[in-house]
Amino acid sequence: MVIATTKIQYKILLSIILIAGLLLTLFTSQWYWLNKGKNDIAAQSEKQINELVLFIDQQLAQFEIIPEVIATNPILQEGLLAQKDPQKIAQLNAYLSELQEVTESSDIYLTDALGVAIAASNWQQPNTFINQDYSFRPYFIEALSGRAGRYYAVGTSSDKRGFYFSNPVLHNGVVLGVIVVKVDIGVIEQQSTGIAIAGQYEFMISDPDDIIFLSSINHWRFRSLAPLSQAKRFALNTSKRYATRPISELAIKPPYNALAEAELHTYQITSANGSETFLEKNKLMPKANWTLHVLAPLKPLYKSLPTIMLLTASLYLLLVLLILYAIERRKNLRRMLHAHNLLEQRVKERTLELEQANTKLKDTQDELIQAAKLTVIGSLSASINHELNQPLAALRSYAQNTQTFLGRNMFDDAKNNLKIMIELTDRLADIIAQFKSFTRKSQGKDNAIEIEQAIEQALTIVQPEIDKQGVKLCKTMLKGKCQIWGDTVRLQQVLVNVISNAIVAMQQSPMKRLNITASKATTSNKLIISIQDTGPGVREGQMSKIFEPYFTTNERQGLGLGLSISQRIIESMQGKITVENDVEGGAIFKIHLPIYLYEDART
Repeated sequence: MVIATTKIQYKILLSIILIAGLLLTLFTSQWYWLNKGKNDIAAQSEKQINELVLFIDQQLAQFEIIPEVIATNPILQEGLLAQKDPQKIAQLNAYLSELQEVTESSDIYLTDALGVAIAASNWQQPNTFINQDYSFRPYFIEALSGRAGRYYAVGTSSDKRGFYFSNPVLHNGVVLGVIVVKVDIGVIEQQSTGIAIAGQYEFMISDPDDIIFLSSINHWRFRSLAPLSQAKRFALNTSKRYATRPISELAIKPPYNALAEAELHTYQITSANGSETFLEKNKLMPKANWTLHVLAPLKPLYKSLPTIMLLTASLYLLLVLLILYAIERRKNLRRMLHAHNLLEQRVKERTLELEQANTKLKDTQDELIQAAKLTVIGSLSASINHELNQPLAALRSYAQNTQTFLGRNMFDDAKNNLKIMIELTDRLADIIAQFKSFTRKSQGKDNAIEIEQAIEQALTIVQPEIDKQGVKLCKTMLKGKCQIWGDTVRLQQVLVNVISNAIVAMQQSPMKRLNITASKATTSNKLIISIQDTGPGVREGQMSKIFEPYFTTNERQGLGLGLSISQRIIESMQGKITVENDVEGGAIFKIHLPIYLYEDART
């Protein structure tokens, strides 16, 4: 009775230990998987937010220099000085309309020193900006003080979201008016949403008042991340930043804290489609004074958790079976050894008694003993084989797989196999393969530029036109590593502009060949990028004017700003750009830039 009670207690204790071990295993696997998943998502979000910030800055920065260049055109000064001259105003309206189409901006308009628009690219439309007062806009106030301005707002006339670049129009040092270029950020939002969809995340951009004005989800737009006080609502209405758009609060838990020091936050956002949990990472865009939020949905991670826990529980149970089998096998061996010893002892005792009586009987007894031993072993082996054949086969398969990965420290392969299992069972339809790409634009930060890589990036942009025009491309690069110091995106802009001009120049040429050469000057530490075409070349009378603003040899394309802007960019990088004609025909543009690092492959 005592022995039976002890066995029951032992089984109960063993069951409690096994259940506790299972719970601990499940808890540990859940913690590890969620922690690892969030770390992976955080690393991916870091990359995604940097790419998205770069893309948005590029889209905005390509319009940044336009107001400054336009402001130097004398036609603006003449219009401001002769506002009552209908012919001057009509000419100015046509010019701004043409500029708007060429630059692909939303609107361009000119205000006088009082902030009233006197000319606009949309002068023919019902909601024209002409005669509208914009003196309350910060971008006007900034430009009126003599500085370039930039500001985000919803247009009071158009009711469209836009980013405004402004620049003063000067005459003898006096501000006559302000030229404003408006960029439709709805297009930027649409392109950014495409990038977000490809990356399987959502994004929102908030202004300094924590109000969302750009988002991949329509319901989030024009929502406030923080509670709106009466004072804040009054300030928003006064500034007219959002025109007549109603601003409401976003249903977010826990409450959004813009001053939180942590880089990652987990938020639950409720919308008309229900609630969803996101891992949020944000980054300040200092140029635009915006905050970009990348929100990675945690639903796929939580959805994969049951499969992971089931797999973990299966591995745990297999391990328990292995241990129990080893314990049972050891007990059986002990029983067999005890029976063997007991049998031998009895046989010896009986043999000793009969030894002197009958030798043949002793031999028979020895044979019987041996037969009994074989029978016991065979019976036990058959029983074990029958009861554990299938579990052992499964255990062997799982154990071999586990031993292989653990023995080789192939944790990444194990992770990939696990992802494949999850994808095949739960998420096969959700995988999308992508190669965010862009006419880049600058963040305003210089760095070391691999010159061959910069040329290749520029050629990637113009390659379709090269193929279309049937231009033969010949490249000669430096033997070795060559770097310059500057802005990658701006240099790419110069290369694309010069190469595009060369392609246009060869449209009527019977032989179209484009030679691009990168070489090191023999007399100085300068890099020379030569771009040569087989077009008609540049007339001698145009050589001195070709880099002037608004000078163009093709009246049907462009306004003559490309080479002027290119010259400013190269000069800002401590270089220069020149043009000459080849003796055999065609123009040669040469870009001279200081070398930052040069490693000759031949040394």
